[in-house]
Amino acid sequence: MFIEKYLSETAEIAKLVSREKIEEIVSLLLDVRKNGGRLFFLGVGGSAGNASHAVNDFRKLAGFESYSPTDNVSELTARTNDEGWNTVFSGWLKVSKLDSKDCLFVLSVGGGDKGKQVSVNLCEAIDYAQDVGARVISIVGKRQGYAASASTVCLIIPEVNSKHVTPHSESFQTVIWHLLVSHPDLQINGTKW
Repeated sequence: MFIEKYLSETAEIAKLVSREKIEEIVSLLLDVRKNGGRLFFLGVGGSAGNASHAVNDFRKLAGFESYSPTDNVSELTARTNDEGWNTVFSGWLKVSKLDSKDCLFVLSVGGGDKGKQVSVNLCEAIDYAQDVGARVISIVGKRQGYAASASTVCLIIPEVNSKHVTPHSESFQTVIWHLLVSHPDLQINGTKW
């Protein structure tokens, strides 16, 4: 019973996800690549793992110079220890010289909330990206979060069951970025299989 329900929810999300927003993301990414911009993937928790995987795929399959600060645990924890968790990403982006050609790509369930002190590091990074004129793409599961309102383009994963927002959001981050690196306008190198 649970298996059928969960998989049915997954199929429903695939039917409901905004094709228009995905096209906007493709267009923005094409512009970033054409202008020599870089992609910086951010995520915390499971989304941090997704960010690392996305960096690989965007570099290898779509030819983007891509990075994620969570791939360097030494710097991440040093910044957390010395400066605090809230600025760990914005500090990293400053050293990386994020600029207006670049794009911040946020993967998150909630998208951050300064007032509730949730994923403030994502909020601070988005603010920094806006300050330097970089564009922001986000894939999130909540329309109430900071990323949903502050991104250049935000794809919100449709909520079909409030109990499964986290697993569906993190799963569809993967589905969407694989769609993007497989998109004929973005893919430069094919997959092995």
